[in-house]
Amino acid sequence: MSNIDIGFTCLGLLLVLLALRVPIGISMIVVSFGGLWSLTSWKVAWGAIGVVPFDFTANWVLSSIPMFLLMGFIAYHAELTKGLFEAARVWLARLPGGLAISAVFGSAIFAAICGSSVACSAAMGRIAVPEMLKSNYSAELSTGTVAIAGTVGALIPPSILLILYGVIAQQPVPQLFMAGFTVGIVSVAGYVLVILLRVWTNPSVAPKVRRDVTAAERRAALWDTWPILLVMAGIFIGLFGGIFTATEAGGVGAFMATVVGLMKRTLTWKRFRAAALECLLTTSALIIIGLGASLFTRLLAISGIGSVISDAILGVSESQLVILLMIVVVYLVLGCFLEPIGAILLTLPIVLPVIKAGGHDMIWFGLLLVKLLEIGMVTPPVGMNVFVIKGIVGDRVKLAEIFKGVMWFLVMDLVVVGLMIAFPHVVLWLPKVVFG
Repeated sequence: MSNIDIGFTCLGLLLVLLALRVPIGISMIVVSFGGLWSLTSWKVAWGAIGVVPFDFTANWVLSSIPMFLLMGFIAYHAELTKGLFEAARVWLARLPGGLAISAVFGSAIFAAICGSSVACSAAMGRIAVPEMLKSNYSAELSTGTVAIAGTVGALIPPSILLILYGVIAQQPVPQLFMAGFTVGIVSVAGYVLVILLRVWTNPSVAPKVRRDVTAAERRAALWDTWPILLVMAGIFIGLFGGIFTATEAGGVGAFMATVVGLMKRTLTWKRFRAAALECLLTTSALIIIGLGASLFTRLLAISGIGSVISDAILGVSESQLVILLMIVVVYLVLGCFLEPIGAILLTLPIVLPVIKAGGHDMIWFGLLLVKLLEIGMVTPPVGMNVFVIKGIVGDRVKLAEIFKGVMWFLVMDLVVVGLMIAFPHVVLWLPKVVFG
């Protein structure tokens, strides 16, 4: 067999293992090792196993990921997010669908110290969904809103997906973060618009909450948000003010979340240990996937199939728009079956040369990629955010109802993707203003 044949055989075997639900990191490591052995020798394959993990984990920017994860888990377990939904509810409850809109804004603010859409959905789901169901909001609107709002967690910085993209594509993380603000804010505005339109066309899905709120209650609700706002301010002022790097920002954020939790007396040793354990497990899983992706990238390079696939994509059409739309469709399909981290690490070695050849801005493409993969977090059959919400509501709401509730927002997500493709300069405006 030629090198190309071995490469495509390995790619096919990888797809078979993924279809059998073998963990993506393990699948890539096993296939890559076998492929390198076939292409070279046993000694070279073992050499790659020894060298690649060091090369991957030695990247300094990656050290920010466990710190940002720890910050988010501490904030969640210390209940620093508890006042977010209440403050939004007090100020927005009188709007049509006010509780649902409150959940969207609460998720957006929590996203600024979370970095994960699943964690964002879990945190806000436990608070907002019961409150909406109690106020006779429809199950579809209640659960669908929180599931989709969680996806903002991967757009608004600090975002784990954007950090990974920055490492692999060799793009500055602060600029990716700044562009993430724009896409996150546009997404939030789109979700609010969907809620308003749904309530306007069918008021029964979100009955008006009749409760008079005093100015004192509004001030008290805002005051309850100080813990999370303090942590946010510390991270963003330091990061975008040039005081510390993205890596240092993660450590500072985790430290501030710990201090604030101790000040509020909501962070016990048991809760801290739970946050640290979740951070350890998540980081370990991410590193295993990263190691597999690094080995798979080496396999692609030696076999030559990476260049073959890239050339084939570029040869489909002379129109860069057609090629870009093909990539969009591929990622929308992949998002239905793979979780975002695995999809990024698996596909970028093949896709990045195509994007560079098309002359597209790499910062812009990073945000487009994350947006596409986050759509996959709410689409069947995987839809991790949906299953998180299902775990919270139990038997009160059927899984099909949650997916149905999400579909209204998916239309808006596709509109946002279309706007990002049509007006890329809007995504890049804020990074250019801040960084020049």
